[in-house]
Amino acid sequence: MRHRSALLAAVSAVLVTTGAGLVITPGPAYAAPGPAIEVDLRMDRHPISPHIYGMNFVDEALAAELSLPVRRWGGNATTRYHYRYDTTNRASDWFFENITEANDNPEALPDGSSTDRFVEQDRRTGTDTVLTVPLIGWAPKARDGSCGFSVAKYGPQQSTDEWRPDCGNGVRPDGTPVTGNDPHDTSVEVGPEYVQEWLRHLTAKYGTAAEGGVRFYNLDNEPDIWHSTHRDVHPTGASSAELRDQAYAIGAAIKEVDPTAATLGPVGWGWTSWDHSGLDQEVCGRTGCWANPPDRPARDGLPFTTWYLQQMRNYEEQHGQRVLDYFDMHFYPQAAGVAFGNGNDPATNALRLRSTRALWDPTYTDESWINTQVRLVPRMRELVAANYPGTRTAITEYNWGALDHVNGALAQADVLGIFGREGLDLATLWAPPTATQPGAYAFRMYRNYDGAGGRFGDIGVRATSADQEKLSVYAAQRGDDGALTVMVVNKAGVEQTSTLTLRGPIGLDARVHRYGAADPTSIVRAPDQRILVPPPTAGAANGLLTHTFPADSVTLFEIDAALPVTPPAVTYRNLDRAPNDQSIRPAVRLENPGTEPVDLSRITLRYWFTRDSGRAPVRAECDRAGRLGCDRVTRRVVPLSTARPGADGYLEIGFTPAAGVLAPGARLGPIELRLGKADRSRFAEADDHSWRLSGPDFAGTDRITVHLDGTRIAGVEP
Repeated sequence: MRHRSALLAAVSAVLVTTGAGLVITPGPAYAAPGPAIEVDLRMDRHPISPHIYGMNFVDEALAAELSLPVRRWGGNATTRYHYRYDTTNRASDWFFENITEANDNPEALPDGSSTDRFVEQDRRTGTDTVLTVPLIGWAPKARDGSCGFSVAKYGPQQSTDEWRPDCGNGVRPDGTPVTGNDPHDTSVEVGPEYVQEWLRHLTAKYGTAAEGGVRFYNLDNEPDIWHSTHRDVHPTGASSAELRDQAYAIGAAIKEVDPTAATLGPVGWGWTSWDHSGLDQEVCGRTGCWANPPDRPARDGLPFTTWYLQQMRNYEEQHGQRVLDYFDMHFYPQAAGVAFGNGNDPATNALRLRSTRALWDPTYTDESWINTQVRLVPRMRELVAANYPGTRTAITEYNWGALDHVNGALAQADVLGIFGREGLDLATLWAPPTATQPGAYAFRMYRNYDGAGGRFGDIGVRATSADQEKLSVYAAQRGDDGALTVMVVNKAGVEQTSTLTLRGPIGLDARVHRYGAADPTSIVRAPDQRILVPPPTAGAANGLLTHTFPADSVTLFEIDAALPVTPPAVTYRNLDRAPNDQSIRPAVRLENPGTEPVDLSRITLRYWFTRDSGRAPVRAECDRAGRLGCDRVTRRVVPLSTARPGADGYLEIGFTPAAGVLAPGARLGPIELRLGKADRSRFAEADDHSWRLSGPDFAGTDRITVHLDGTRIAGVEP
């Protein structure tokens, strides 16, 4: 990165006995009424990448405690690093000086370098590594203390290193930049061969990415502002063509040595990087030409990131090799006092919590010079889908500030929830908190909320709040034990009581973990809550949980997985005596053999068949459905992308919420259905997976599958 301005109120518990069991409900509410929040396990199910919980340069103890999924070695200094000398040039961050990394045995280099040790720490903590490799073409010339703007060589300058006064900041006393300096004062030329030598060193010691070695390589760091950060060796802005061609060359070099490693680019510094190359930013920063930047014609008028992704796609099409795996852009909120700020100003704190909406909300106008709808993560995914499908998304630097304050922890918890809900693939926080700072607790709420490795779920589900600015809510199911985890961030600054409506299969018990201003030094295990189960009527929620959320708090509910549902028994009769005519006529009955009512809206059946000759659309009709009525029976024909023995599609039979529940021991049906093709062509049913000979009675079958919330619970698929 570069330097930028960049519940616990007293509530009585009332025990209520219901048909569903013991319920804890709050007594008289003194908190403000909060917005309604809802979670539906059946909707918007998607994997959450563990790599969104990453950091740059976090220490080993915290990484181990969090089982940190990914750690990045990045920043301005990594643009110019020489692995043989274990030396970086700190560029504009510190007087353009070559600074050696601490090393007890420099004679053994490159073994034992700081980057070797970085990788070795990650191997000890089970963390994937992101290393930055240079595209700039320069690296330190030696393990020395040379600097880019020597006062003795280039004259007086506005500022110098107090410990090394010959090293200046490259700005003359009159404010004009020093020009014409020699890059060889500090650096030597490096290119693809250098990168390959470094990777051969790494893979020889640690294996390829597939073998547990370095998994990710950043294609430099913020190359679109080299003209500012590294102007001693790259004083002019990098053009679109340079950024593309260097990505081609270095990406291909990486893939040649380790085809299993992933690359991330273009690693732009922020919002301006989306539309403009380094050349655009350098020239327009001086002349104000933003409406007509000089490099735009080279991109056929396209924004830089759109053009860049298209160029990466073109390379793969021409060479049969992908050199860009992740579309990576940095983002720092630009409103004053937010990024890297403190938590001392109430107005800035409120702005910090609002500004997380820039990551997703199409109705939010960024409250900075950006002054438009950013919706960063959806924007990234849409751009990739349109211009280079299959590329993943990453934000390898971001910071919402105040990580030493509870306000920053709330923002960080909100950001992590947004990353998971919106489908980001990788993120690494810049300037991570220490283990004792509030920001670390935001990560613990997702990665180790109980001190025993308890984690937020890895399968995201729909979670909504009537007012996301007051209560943000995120939810995910854990794949290993089926538990539902619900994260609620109270950003309103006051205590709020809200009801959480739960839809889908859930258990009855919720364990409650909380972090917040009441105790900023620990995550507190609050009293468990029993979930109220409403009567099983059509469309009713599966559970209700009313809770008071303290001001400035993050609350996690861990809700047990639902008990297994006894599948409804299916009996079947074939009403069509001719297996080679123009229709398929299955009839089905359902019976509930269990001891609990079954919500029919959660149940679907699949009748598997082949469409046979022609590809005309297949239509599904309901002829009769007994007392239920066809208007409460849904049906759709789903073609399979790959045919299976006995099926190239299936008829899915479902039920509307008005269908209600199937009581224990009750029977439903018969439901008589008819399939026919639009062109009236014939079926050949005898080899269909679900077909059986026509007979006078219904009989049991395992060839019609039963699904609960989309998951098969009975029957055999083809």
